Amino acid sequence: MTTPSTVSITNKTTKYIFVTGGVVSSLGKGIVAASLGRLLRARGLSVSILKFDPYLNIDPGTMSPFQHGEVFVTDDGAETDLDLGHYERFINANLTRLNNVTTGRIYQSILKKERRGDYLGATVQVIPHVTDEIKGCLQKAVNQLAPDVMIVEIGGTVGDIEGLPFLEAIRQFRYDVGFKNTCFIHVTLIPYLPTSGELKTKPSQHSVNTLRSIGIQPDILVCRTERPLARSERQKLAQFTNIDPDKVIMGETLSTLYEVPLALEKEGLAIQVLETLNLPNTEPQLTDWAAMVNRVKNPKRTINVAIVGKYTQLADAYLSVIESLNHAGGELEAKVKLHWVNSEACSSQEAVAEQLKDIDAVVVPGGFGYRGIEGKIEVIQYCRENNLPFLGLCVGLQCAVIEFARNVANLEYANSTEFDADTPHPVIVMMDEQKRITTKGGTMRLGQYPCHLVKNTHAHKAYGADVVMERHRHRYEFNNAYREALSAKGLSFSGTSPDRELVEVIELTNHPWFVATQYHPEFKSRPEAPHPLFLGLLKAVK
Repeated sequence: MTTPSTVSITNKTTKYIFVTGGVVSSLGKGIVAASLGRLLRARGLSVSILKFDPYLNIDPGTMSPFQHGEVFVTDDGAETDLDLGHYERFINANLTRLNNVTTGRIYQSILKKERRGDYLGATVQVIPHVTDEIKGCLQKAVNQLAPDVMIVEIGGTVGDIEGLPFLEAIRQFRYDVGFKNTCFIHVTLIPYLPTSGELKTKPSQHSVNTLRSIGIQPDILVCRTERPLARSERQKLAQFTNIDPDKVIMGETLSTLYEVPLALEKEGLAIQVLETLNLPNTEPQLTDWAAMVNRVKNPKRTINVAIVGKYTQLADAYLSVIESLNHAGGELEAKVKLHWVNSEACSSQEAVAEQLKDIDAVVVPGGFGYRGIEGKIEVIQYCRENNLPFLGLCVGLQCAVIEFARNVANLEYANSTEFDADTPHPVIVMMDEQKRITTKGGTMRLGQYPCHLVKNTHAHKAYGADVVMERHRHRYEFNNAYREALSAKGLSFSGTSPDRELVEVIELTNHPWFVATQYHPEFKSRPEAPHPLFLGLLKAVK
């Protein structure tokens, strides 16, 4: 029998919170982790959050949005799980590639070591080699980020076979760093049965028993429920899961994500965590957060915004765009009512007019592949000709360039070489640095780069700055051979790379708001600090 080994712990002052989930997936573990991070930050503690994802992909960069939802990009160019977007927005911190670890990365690292001979002839096994690698990734993040508290979310559901190495690793980690430095939170579902009129606790009991069977006893239970959880039900859960009744926390479904930290504060989650970790409790500073939530919940008007794309059946594919619009709406005391428009249904100006009836503003977000592109171009033409506020993101900029080239500069059949390799007017082309790349994963232009803004443009006025830093995820760019021709027809290149070689922002200065970016501003928006370009879009609404 192989004896589990331990990792070298160099920072014993950091406290660790591990968040697991049971019963069903998509319970909102990420929101619970992010909300707890906000509550601890509100008490003056430095917090970072790490996500362990059990899938075998190295990262989600090559996954379909229908499979995974949005791919979130960090400053340092990591393609990560969308939960990192929640983490950043709630704790108001920029995370890195250290904050997302997949099974694929774990095995990639182990196999490289094995080929180098690092294991000295040993048989490479799940225990100790895989579990040690997982613990090593966690410790590396802690050593570099040095937070007071590291929150670790384990993706998937307890009982999934692919998650077992991660659960074993965190079980061992509690022994490595000491029980007083760790807190285990289990998030479960309490379903309601209309036929009997009851909330049922049995699935949660089974979930905790499954966790205990592999050696993990949760300290705190967060119960996701659509209805209030009575004291008697909490006591029943506590009795059959071996948890203090005060540590059975209700996680009721709310009207806005950003209300969750306030609700969990009332439930006493942070106090129970601090008690478990032997940390002092102080009065949390949540006044600004509560004021933001109050604005979101009590809007004075409604703004109808259309999101035009091809993944409209799955809202998570555009999660950061949605949240950025909500942030801007909250700042303006307005409710943003989203209208999902499938770009494939926008085959003509007549069809677009019908789709955008009663719409106040339009966002064309990013995407890959030719499907739905012509519909996006039709929508952008309608916005340009009808003075409808428009914001294009990544491929949204590329479609705006194509539309302008065709319909204003009279460059017939202008296109991107991604969509038509034989176009006579390739106004969008593959970046030079991308032409030699043959692999797909992690090879795009990724991460944060500077953008210089031209004064007296919409973009410059919105940012109030000459230089901004924004995150990218693309392979194609504007073809500079057409810059003079399109500029002569009125297209403004209001943002470029420092050497002016890469076009980052285009706009029409004689339009209420017609702005498009090659980068993804949605990744930098925060509920308490909405992104300037999303604010600019909504402010342009009459």
